[in-house]
Amino acid sequence: MLTIRQDIPEGLLDSQSHELYKKLDGPTLFQLPGRRSPPIFISVLLHGNEPVGWNAIRHILYHHQNKELPRALSLFVGNIQAARFQQRHLEEQPDFNRIWPKSAELIQGLDGNDGSTPAHNMANRVYTEMAATGLFASIDVHNNTGLNPHYACVNKLDTSFLHLATLFDRIVIYFTRPEGVQSLAFSRLAPSVTLECGQPGNPQGVAHAIEYLTACLNLSEIPTHAVAKHDIELFHTVATVRVAPGIEVGFQENNLDLRLVDNIDHLNFRELPFNTLIGWQKNHQELALRTADEQDQEISAHYFHLDGNALRISRPVMPSMLTRNTKVIHQDCLCYLMERMILPDSAVDSRESAAPGCLE
Repeated sequence: MLTIRQDIPEGLLDSQSHELYKKLDGPTLFQLPGRRSPPIFISVLLHGNEPVGWNAIRHILYHHQNKELPRALSLFVGNIQAARFQQRHLEEQPDFNRIWPKSAELIQGLDGNDGSTPAHNMANRVYTEMAATGLFASIDVHNNTGLNPHYACVNKLDTSFLHLATLFDRIVIYFTRPEGVQSLAFSRLAPSVTLECGQPGNPQGVAHAIEYLTACLNLSEIPTHAVAKHDIELFHTVATVRVAPGIEVGFQENNLDLRLVDNIDHLNFRELPFNTLIGWQKNHQELALRTADEQDQEISAHYFHLDGNALRISRPVMPSMLTRNTKVIHQDCLCYLMERMILPDSAVDSRESAAPGCLE
């Protein structure tokens, strides 16, 4: 499934994400030279309906067509087939942000053959290719479907990871589930972040991604000193909320198994108090949600309860990724639940904001 190239095909940078299938055969890893090494890894279009990463990096590459990149770039362009139809992933495909090696033991060599699906083997091949480079940093660029601010995610609380994240935004989310995501796999190789750049079609998301990726390409090093206290607002993802199998979910129709409140995506990044209304269930006895903690234990009753047919919050919590897109709810999840997190003193500098990095 994987093509590896050292060049940019003619006309590729003029293509929108849904047109890439005309130029590329499938998932493609571009290995492009630059003044500095090792390379920075940037992944885009792991979800075909999230074009912000491609739009940002093609803008940067277009302006470097006749000059050298400041740092070597390994660019992975992911689910081109799903991008053609502007879908997260096609029905017969796995989610391209759930296929990455979950542990070093899965890496069997440069052929990437771990005995799993072709998509898993493709991701494994990309991983092994990049593990051999002494990677500088890894950045995975996404849109999201609900109303969320721009923020960065990390999978380790190392200061280099936090500096890479706060260069994008002071809102940072730490998570260790779900497994199989790109940033979690690459966190074993180098400082790694996931960028969430708001909804597709918003030019501010593209502009923010261009600014950030340009800054990262020009970094000579990633700081390792403590993060300035006022530069970070840290949250910890403590649970993933999914709709139970077989549950029909939606909005406004009264005959649904689970009818969600119309403005549910307005609840993102708000600290919801006890008893906040989420929706209404047809079944008044059993929760229509399945909530897993970081150990994959079922904890729905810890966060939700039924008040008659009303589904309500059981304890103060902050959700992210709530969306009105029912297809995404079924393909991925309803939301993530977060709690504020205080970094240990060793990771935080209480003085004024420090310089974000050493730019060229």
